[in-house]
Amino acid sequence: MFTPRPGFPLGDIPKAYAAERPEAVAVRSGEDQLTWAELFRASGEIAQGLAQSGVTKGRIVPLALPNGVDVVAAAFACLRLGAVPQPLSTRLAPPEEEAILTLSDPAVVVGLDPGTPEGNGRFRATTVAELRRQGAGGGDLVTEVGPSWKAPTSGGSTGKPKIILSGAEGAFNPFDMEAWGLRPGEQSLVTAPVHHNAPFSTAMTTLFNGGTVTLLRRFDAERVLAEVEEHGITWVYLVPTMMRRILALPEKTRDRYDLSSLVSVWHCAEPCPPATKQAWIDWLGPDRIWELYAGTEAQAGCTISGTEWLAHRGSVGRPTWGEIKIMGLDGAPVNEPGVPGEIFMRVTEGKPPAFRYIGAETEERDGWSTLGDIGEFDADGYLYLHDRRSDMLLVGGVNVYPAEIEAALTEHPHVLSGAVIGLPDPDRGNRVHAIVQIEEGRPTTAEEIDAFLATRLSPHKRPRSIELVTTPLRNAAGKLRRSALRAERLSST
Repeated sequence: MFTPRPGFPLGDIPKAYAAERPEAVAVRSGEDQLTWAELFRASGEIAQGLAQSGVTKGRIVPLALPNGVDVVAAAFACLRLGAVPQPLSTRLAPPEEEAILTLSDPAVVVGLDPGTPEGNGRFRATTVAELRRQGAGGGDLVTEVGPSWKAPTSGGSTGKPKIILSGAEGAFNPFDMEAWGLRPGEQSLVTAPVHHNAPFSTAMTTLFNGGTVTLLRRFDAERVLAEVEEHGITWVYLVPTMMRRILALPEKTRDRYDLSSLVSVWHCAEPCPPATKQAWIDWLGPDRIWELYAGTEAQAGCTISGTEWLAHRGSVGRPTWGEIKIMGLDGAPVNEPGVPGEIFMRVTEGKPPAFRYIGAETEERDGWSTLGDIGEFDADGYLYLHDRRSDMLLVGGVNVYPAEIEAALTEHPHVLSGAVIGLPDPDRGNRVHAIVQIEEGRPTTAEEIDAFLATRLSPHKRPRSIELVTTPLRNAAGKLRRSALRAERLSST
């Protein structure tokens, strides 16, 4: 049975599995699916088309495609050429799209509409169908191992976009497999858009290891359970917002589905409210619930099982790879447990860099860099997060962490999500303002939520104003854009 070894070219993965089990399903999405033989043929034709479009080894190829079989085939085509796949949202605002493509400088953009000028007309667009037509009947390509296997983007809607070029080349590396607990032959369900790093990485890693990946075209709480039962899903990726929406289903609906195939449910991307995590542990058992904490940069990271979490409630785990330390806000190292500071990370000494920025500079102190998160270790070496340093509020001379307030908000049964920001206050410097997403049609009031928080938060942490909305505060990957929400409210005053 074929098992890729370290250094095996990722572009040859479809060929290897197609030779061994051509009719086995590799990827499915909705009514569409590709067997390994079909994925090998499709990725080869797309690679030929990309080569004829000027794509060469090391070039970034933007893939502005939704979740589906095409984005997987196109990603493998890039890897076949030694090029770097860059999954992008199909809903980028024109200025953001232009900024990202300017950094990528692609020979061609793979999208949904043929001939559509991308990036304010500076870049040529094509489609998967056109590339396959163009590349059909071409000769066999020599597979190249590119300098990087992915190029996710970050910071588009809240600041200047940047590309986070992976430091891992386009050859098999067991790192992602081990970090995410993905076993060979896994039946994975990816519920979020693959233009985000974690969904793309886990979908592709499933395939690198000979598994089958099911991609949801759009998140639907009951559909997740139906897919698990229908396809015998063993591994699933969620974000806490999705976890809450699944829990919100009537109990009889959740009980309707057989989830016995599930081995592990992984979540990341945003802090998980303790009440939500406890409910999932009570439902599926602690051994199935896992969490990963890391940045897209992947210098270091933590994982934690549900069993560990019960003993260290609220933790994101102990470092699993790389090195993590806490630095005080005064710049001095924090060596005592229970003392918060800024979290710094670096790769294990002697390892190559985990990433390289395009469009930004890496800020390091002796090889250590930070994502801006505030946290602390306990006496057992488990890490606890407070918030981002940039989101921390100084209210009357006291540090207030929005994530703590947001976690309390989401314990309310009618609250789907919450965003806490600071608005100018002439007396206290910042006024804590909560933007609360409630369920459509619920008669929830700001006064009711304030009373709810009064039993959970100290007086100085309670919001001075509460705004109720029914529109989502997070994107499909669970990311909360506090700075954008704050800017909107400042501009309207």
